[in-house]
Amino acid sequence: MLYNGIEVLEGFFESLSKQTYTNYVLYVIDNSPNDDALNEAMRLSKDYAIPVEFINNNANLGVAKGNNQGIFKALEEQCDYILLLNNDIEFPEETISLMVDYAQTKHEPIIVPKIYYYGTSKLWMAGGEILTYKALTPMRGNQEEDVGDYNSIEYIGFAPTCFMLLSCEVFHKVGMMDEKYFVYYDDTDFIYRAQLAGYKIVYFPQAIVQHKVSISTGGANSLFSIYYTTRNRLYFIGKNFNLMQKMISLFYFYSTRIIKYVQYGSKERKELLRALMDGWKLLKQ
Repeated sequence: MLYNGIEVLEGFFESLSKQTYTNYVLYVIDNSPNDDALNEAMRLSKDYAIPVEFINNNANLGVAKGNNQGIFKALEEQCDYILLLNNDIEFPEETISLMVDYAQTKHEPIIVPKIYYYGTSKLWMAGGEILTYKALTPMRGNQEEDVGDYNSIEYIGFAPTCFMLLSCEVFHKVGMMDEKYFVYYDDTDFIYRAQLAGYKIVYFPQAIVQHKVSISTGGANSLFSIYYTTRNRLYFIGKNFNLMQKMISLFYFYSTRIIKYVQYGSKERKELLRALMDGWKLLKQ
């Protein structure tokens, strides 16, 4: 999916062109406000001979909507697997092949790799979990140097969808991404629903990805991130949790938002309050 970020596209397309697995089509969803990123993606897809289909939205419709557009296309064309992936990543030539082979031989419908901060040996994600009492998704190993502690194939409780291989059967059973989220928590919501439907996530560290984190959103402390993480976390709690889970998670949520409010400047406080109001409005839609 594209949203500006022209500077990351060369590495992404180069990584894709080197893959030993070649039985795929790339669906590029362009949410950018202009055609600069789309034109660059078109150029690179030709230069690197990538089989690609483009969907140009001419506006930012959100990550969840963009993912759904690509998923719908893949389902229509009767693909066996769908790989959800960001464009701010790079990955070795065996990555996709290793994941598809494992998915097929072990009959595992959801698989994720080990993910590093780009250009480092520092982990970004080596599995994770959904903490219902906090409505948070801490990622195991985050900010740690990789010393081999997370090299075992195992089931995990959560992983983001920046690089996730899924059997198409998952979408037929679980449904699509909830587009109300726009960005953030859309993957949490989807994984939570998938687990309720009986699916497990395999952490497969033999496959490796390097992630250029927060290229599109400006980082965790940007006004954009403050608004959407706050609003969507509240929506996620209200939508998915039972009464007891809601009581516990909302107590934790509001307690920590009070602390954040004290720490923030005036602009950040305004976005926080707006997000809290909009989160409740979203539940009523």
